[in-house]
Order: sequence, then C-alpha cells, then structure tokens
Amino acid sequence: MKISKTNIEGVLIIEPTEYTDDRGSFFESYNQNNYEKVIGKISFIQDNESVSKKGTIRGLHFQKPPNEQAKLVRCVKGEVLDIALDIRMDSPTYGMHSSIILSEKNKKQVFIPNGFAHGFLVLSDYAIFSYKVNNHYDSHSDAGIRWNDKSLDIHWGVDFSKVLISKKDQKLPLLSEIENPFKFVK
Repeated sequence: MKISKTNIEGVLIIEPTEYTDDRGSFFESYNQNNYEKVIGKISFIQDNESVSKKGTIRGLHFQKPPNEQAKLVRCVKGEVLDIALDIRMDSPTYGMHSSIILSEKNKKQVFIPNGFAHGFLVLSDYAIFSYKVNNHYDSHSDAGIRWNDKSLDIHWGVDFSKVLISKKDQKLPLLSEIENPFKFVK
C-alpha cells in the first residue's frame, strides 16, 4: 500500500498493492489494521455505492456535527474526478480543494477526514463509486456547498450546461453562505 499526501492536510491518496498473474489480479481494497496505521483509529460503519452517467456531478456534500462523516472513497468501475473541499474554520487551507482522478484502472482511494465537503464528476460513460463512512446518514445533518461556486476555483473541465445534477444540489448555498460548524484541529 502506497500513501501520498495531498495539498490539503488530512486528505490522503491510498494506492493498494495489486498482485497479477495469468489468472488475473488481486488487491486488498480495505484492511482496517493497515489503514489505522495511516489515518488513526476509525470505525467505518456503512458502505455506500452510487451508479452515475457521464457528466453527472454529485456534491459537494457533508454532514454537520455531531453527525459529520469521514470517508474512504474509490471508483470501482469507470472514472471520476474526485473533489475534497476543506471547510474547517481557521484551517490554513480553508476553501481550498484537492482533486484527483479515481478509476477502476488506477485503483486509487482517497481518505477524506471530517470537516470536508466532497463531490465527484463522472468522466466515463458511467461510473460505480463506492465509499465507506464512519457515521450513519442523518437527514437533519445533511448539508452541502454549490458545486459551481466561483470562489472555490474548481476546474471541473466540463461544459456547465451539460452536467447532470440533482435539483437538491443545484440549490445548495455558496461557501460564503454556510454556517460553518467545523473547527481546524492540528
């Protein structure tokens, strides 16, 4: 397993070791002992999976405390542009984001700690996106930031008139409009 830091403290890229032979390939997509050596004690309690068409943007989502969620995400089939946005008050990288291509080919995963909004854009004809979370979904804690907020300077690389996005996500507030419950802890 190879671990790489990103431009944002706490967001990590994890590349599993893949073993291949004439039968095919094998890799551990998750091993709690190995992951806890890198990210610390965590208990993922729910696995989620979405299937989305090309041009779909999901996000930028987060849950407010006390139901915040850390996530371990990966693209099982296809390819996505994955975005993790730092929304921790007083963080030196507040309002900045990390972006990475996740695909079935590169098998990379991203660990996103509490205090981040998260979203992705489907680049392939369709994508199966999988993520582990450390807290259950809570509709009262559900929140987000508009994906095309100009202040975020996210380069989605897509014609905005052609994206597929839910009505809910179209109505999300700008970063400057949210009441921020997250504190930066170093």
